[in-house]
Amino acid sequence: MGFRLEGILPATLLPLLLTVILFLGPLIQLSMDCPWDMVDGLRVAFDPRFWVLCLTDMRWLRNQVIAPFTEELVFRACMVPMLVPCTGVGLAIVTCPLFFGVAHFHHVIEQLRFRQGSRASIFLSAVFQFSYTAIFGAYTAFLFIRTGHLIGPVLCHSFCNYVGFPAVGAALEHSQCFLVVFFYLLGVALFFLLLLPMTDPVFFGHLPICSLSRLTSPADGLSSSSWCS
Repeated sequence: MGFRLEGILPATLLPLLLTVILFLGPLIQLSMDCPWDMVDGLRVAFDPRFWVLCLTDMRWLRNQVIAPFTEELVFRACMVPMLVPCTGVGLAIVTCPLFFGVAHFHHVIEQLRFRQGSRASIFLSAVFQFSYTAIFGAYTAFLFIRTGHLIGPVLCHSFCNYVGFPAVGAALEHSQCFLVVFFYLLGVALFFLLLLPMTDPVFFGHLPICSLSRLTSPADGLSSSSWCS
């Protein structure tokens, strides 16, 4: 599931563009604080030596390539098709991210083992990470179901790993706070406005996942049809 050529180009571009729109505020904030100008950034991006350094850095490979691909493969391409016939599409989108969130609890064990903070702070961090990863997992499950492709969720996952969680506190203390917050709100508003149009299944051809939803009860199948059209 998720590996096909039909609709591959829009499935690659549209989900990533939608995610970039959501992160409009953090990206504007990053550009304001970055000492490089656009020309310097483009020069680095097109420098082969930069990519050689990235591809030989195990941490970069883990965060930008291996983790996004393997996690989306397991929790979206494999798990969602198993859940949909049992729960319907809507519940699959909600249920799948819970497993995804729990899968990140291993960080708690590492933090406790190496005493990276108090138990209370580690627990709060774990709750926050679970919530964040669960919401993100629901989003990528939604993308997977609406596009029928794995490439979109993988690229969005990689992008979010690179950008990180938005530094809302820093945005509120920014020297150009009003402008930064404006772009934060604009990005969120545009994201919800464009969420359904930019993931319209008409762009992506036949969706195999939707055929599985017909195996559910009639009530679930009716609710599932709204996700596939």
